[in-house]
Amino acid sequence: MIQRLLLCLLMLCGATACAPKFERPVLTVSSIELQSGNLFQQSFLVKFQVQNPNDRELPVQGLHTELDVGGQRIASGVSNRAFVVPPRGESEFDMTITANMAVALLQLANRRADSVDYELSGSANLDLPFLREVPFHQAGSFSLKGLH
Repeated sequence: MIQRLLLCLLMLCGATACAPKFERPVLTVSSIELQSGNLFQQSFLVKFQVQNPNDRELPVQGLHTELDVGGQRIASGVSNRAFVVPPRGESEFDMTITANMAVALLQLANRRADSVDYELSGSANLDLPFLREVPFHQAGSFSLKGLH
């Protein structure tokens, strides 16, 4: 009985030692462009850059994202368009997000600050057995100088 247990533990340790080493890919926003809109709803084309530091391709099945400005959720988007990032390479991916900038504009009108903080977060869905989702988060601030 003990021999079987030791054999199972040895096999399990050997299997984890043979598991492929995988580094998380890096997702960053490369641009945001206004596509269309009115007072209540706007559509933006957001371009992401995906860097794959691994020696195997990265099959991305889709992406979802949310944008918060000044602590309030103003935009979100989802895409199920698949693409593949080459080994030790990078790819660009774009998706449309829908926003309600009226909320953000009202918030900005009441501010006396020179900038406003934003956070873009979400995740990429992968077609890999050992990693199904890669979250991302990017934060920064927009300058409001010249808008007051």
